[in-house]
Amino acid sequence: METGSGERAGAPAGEAVWRRLQPGLLRVRRLLLVVWTGVLTIATALLTGMLAGPAWAVWALLPPAAAVWGWRLLERNWRSWRYAERADDLLISRGVLWREETVVPYGRMQLVEVTSGPLERHFGLATVQLHTAAAATDATIPGLEPAEAERLRDRLTELGEARSAGL
Repeated sequence: METGSGERAGAPAGEAVWRRLQPGLLRVRRLLLVVWTGVLTIATALLTGMLAGPAWAVWALLPPAAAVWGWRLLERNWRSWRYAERADDLLISRGVLWREETVVPYGRMQLVEVTSGPLERHFGLATVQLHTAAAATDATIPGLEPAEAERLRDRLTELGEARSAGL
C-alpha cells in the first residue's frame, strides 16, 4: 500500500520506496496540450477554409478530437512515472505500453543537474537530470517540487562522491 508521498506503509528497510511525480506536471502538460490544440485548430481551419473552401474546414475538428484522446493518455503517462532511492543505486520507472526501468549506480554519476524553465517555475516544479559516463543513459526525473529536487541532487551528489571514492 502506498501513502500520499509514494512511500509504502510497512516496507522493509532494504526494499525500494517508490515516489511519484507532482500533480503539477500533469497540469503543465495538459495546459500545453490545450494551447497547441488551439493553435493547430485555428491553423487548420484557416488553411483548409482559404485553400480548399469552407466545407473542407471541417478538418479543423481533428486536432480537438485528438486532444480529447491525448488528455487521457497524459494522465496515464504521468501515473507511470516513479523513482526510488536504494542503497547503491537510483531506480527510475516509466511507461504505459513499453515499461522502461533505468538503474543508475551512484558511483557512475558524473553530474546531477536541477533545471526549471519558466512554465515549470510558475507551477512550482523542477527536473533532475543525471549524467553518467554512458551517453545512452536517459536518467531524468521531471515534475518534482524544487525543494525535493534540490534534496535529491544533494543526496545523489554526496552518494556519488562517496561511491566513486570507494567508501
